[in-house]
Amino acid sequence: MKKMVLLLCNVALIAVVNGCARGGNYDPKNTAKFNQEDTSKFVLLDAGAQKSVTSTGIQEGKTSDGRMKVVANLRNRENRRIEVQVSCVFKDAQAFSIDETPYRTLILDENSTQSVMFESFRKDAAKYTVRVRQAR
Repeated sequence: MKKMVLLLCNVALIAVVNGCARGGNYDPKNTAKFNQEDTSKFVLLDAGAQKSVTSTGIQEGKTSDGRMKVVANLRNRENRRIEVQVSCVFKDAQAFSIDETPYRTLILDENSTQSVMFESFRKDAAKYTVRVRQAR
């Protein structure tokens, strides 16, 4: 019985020593995967959108009064109709969010491409992120 207790204590001690030898906490994995505030111009927010939608191009420009205008071409990669929601976050020169459009529902026919236009409400918008997710 004493040998069994001694063996269990040794096993527990080895487990503790091996755990501490790693240097403490584990490093976080894939921290940028769900970061919506990064500098990307086009982000697919969920697995369904990642499978079904792609962007064939994004045009950016200015309106006559100096506000930022973005036109995104979204393509359906599926052989079926899909429904997605699209939004745009406008950011200042330091990439801080200053303006956000509400999500719009967009129906994409089979293998079709459709353009979506966004305009910022503020003149100091310098960057943007177009976000796409499955319709809810």
